Amino acid sequence: MTQIAEYTDRAQYQADIDTLAAADTNNTLSVLRDAGAEKFSEMDFPHYKEEAWRHTNIKPILKSTFRTHIGASSASLTTDDLAAHSYAKDGLVEVVLVDGIFSSELSSLDTLPDGVVFSSLATSEASTDQLGELVNYTNAFVALNTALVEDGVCINVNKNTQVDVAVHILYVTTGKANTATHPRNVIVAGGSSEFDVIESYVGLNDESETLTNGVCEIVVGDNAKVTRHKVVSEGASAHHLMTTQVTLGRDSRFNAFAMTLSGQTVRNELCVKMTGPGGHCDLNGLYLNDGDRVIDNALFVEHASANCYSRMGYKGVLDGNSTANFTGMVLVPQDSQQTDSDQLNNNLLLSDKAVIDTKPQLEIFADDVKCTHGATIGAFPPELIFYFQSRGMDPLTAHGILTYGFAAEVVDAIEVEPLKKRLADYVFTKYSPK
Repeated sequence: MTQIAEYTDRAQYQADIDTLAAADTNNTLSVLRDAGAEKFSEMDFPHYKEEAWRHTNIKPILKSTFRTHIGASSASLTTDDLAAHSYAKDGLVEVVLVDGIFSSELSSLDTLPDGVVFSSLATSEASTDQLGELVNYTNAFVALNTALVEDGVCINVNKNTQVDVAVHILYVTTGKANTATHPRNVIVAGGSSEFDVIESYVGLNDESETLTNGVCEIVVGDNAKVTRHKVVSEGASAHHLMTTQVTLGRDSRFNAFAMTLSGQTVRNELCVKMTGPGGHCDLNGLYLNDGDRVIDNALFVEHASANCYSRMGYKGVLDGNSTANFTGMVLVPQDSQQTDSDQLNNNLLLSDKAVIDTKPQLEIFADDVKCTHGATIGAFPPELIFYFQSRGMDPLTAHGILTYGFAAEVVDAIEVEPLKKRLADYVFTKYSPK
């Protein structure tokens, strides 16, 4: 074990693994958990000596005694309690999980389109061939999720199915202190299908320290298109770690939007592998940071086939004593000729105490490629603020308008109108003069 391991007592997690195994009746999940538990026993938690985690302080997570919430939540929630986070009234299909457990009463699946098959991992013995197949144990938290997964969402979109309505997966943490949930999503889009999904991670209690440790597996079939929107609105004292692993087939397209709005420590790890020619990957993100919060976006794209395109476009707004990290790694193997890749990370600093560490990176072993990368960090130039003042606007209002305009570029690219409107309202309210 490395030195960082002294900060946490792994016995607490092993106790939860044993408890869940004793209560298990789902054969599909038990096989998956056994594999995760074995892997977890062999791995150390990440630490500052690992380049991928060098600037992400997870000591508060490792020092806390988180216990996994096992069984249905004791919290009694109604649709009114979730109204601020729900899109059911906007006509979207909604799947709700409370403290990691699927709630049929709070979900609205009546409008689930033909050709889309939903199942809860805990209640269905029917397995998907892809469950656990994409998992690359990039860190011990992925193994821990696999060992302790109790429930989650499995969505299969049949071949040649064009889904007109987005599916909203809403994970709600009620906020019992020192509890951990381990959500697991499996999304499989068949060949020539088209599908939009929204994942919202919401905390209802700002005072309690909680941990959401999630894993999402996405398979995009040949000539299929998947657009994934992830929104993190955890409690002010919550920690959120999630690893998403995506594989793209021939001529497929994957669009992603990662919107981080709140949470004490948030790490969004996204790994995309393009396995067939003609793949198209467009990754977008917006992170709004303040206080002493930590936000880490780690993106890895592998052009495992020739003639593929990838783009990363992430923007961050940092205030207070906050810290943000961006890692954009694009790997182009020797045989992946005619690769086209572009990545850009723009950061707006509203405080001279905020810190951003940005690392757009390229590893290119092919010679017929077109790849660019870059990053910007800074505040609004004084002359721009003076321009607004010369038109009768006070500096605070000028900063608010400019900040909204900076962030709105990412929000405006979202095509799901109810989500776009809600995010735009959130950004406008956050940076408007009080």
